[in-house]
Amino acid sequence: MTFLQFAFYFFSATLIFAAAMVVTVRNPVKAALFLVLAFFSAACVWITLQAEFLAIVLVLVYVGAVMVLFLFVVMMLDIDLAELRAGFARYLPVGSVIAVLLVVEIALALAGSFSPQRFANPPAQAAGYSNTRELGEQLYTTYVYPFEIAAFILLVAIVAAIALTMRERPGGKRIDPAGQVRTRRDQRLRIVKMKPANRPTGQPADREDQPS
Repeated sequence: MTFLQFAFYFFSATLIFAAAMVVTVRNPVKAALFLVLAFFSAACVWITLQAEFLAIVLVLVYVGAVMVLFLFVVMMLDIDLAELRAGFARYLPVGSVIAVLLVVEIALALAGSFSPQRFANPPAQAAGYSNTRELGEQLYTTYVYPFEIAAFILLVAIVAAIALTMRERPGGKRIDPAGQVRTRRDQRLRIVKMKPANRPTGQPADREDQPS
């Protein structure tokens, strides 16, 4: 086994483990961190398949931007972990059946369409070959409509996440910057006049009132 094959199988196993932990772990923050590990493993797999541009974009865009957004949204949402743990056992049989069906479908697809005899090793490219240019030509010509649809779906997901975080919560405190700017002096400061208290005769003065 060559080093390239060892790296491919190692990162593939790490990717499968991280993906399984994303859907099985109960803490949302830990699930997001395992998703980051899955992205890194997928990027390493793409590097072994001579898709360096996709690997770099996956790390920079998804790990560096999208996952940070997911973490902020998860931390801002009021997620009841006890309720999630209570409903996990209820949906476990249905989820197990769906998981088995997905594994069977993936195995059938790999055995029938992605056999090593059908897809040989990619040929070596010239020194000036750019997979970024080849990917751009295919993405913006042949697959331009699926690309735009995917971008629209991501936009809807971002708007939905913002709507969830901006919803009204009972007892929550919100800051209105426009109202703070329009505030007048009498609304911020109130002068109260109080009469001095009469000290009984013979009572010693307070420490701060005593002469130094």
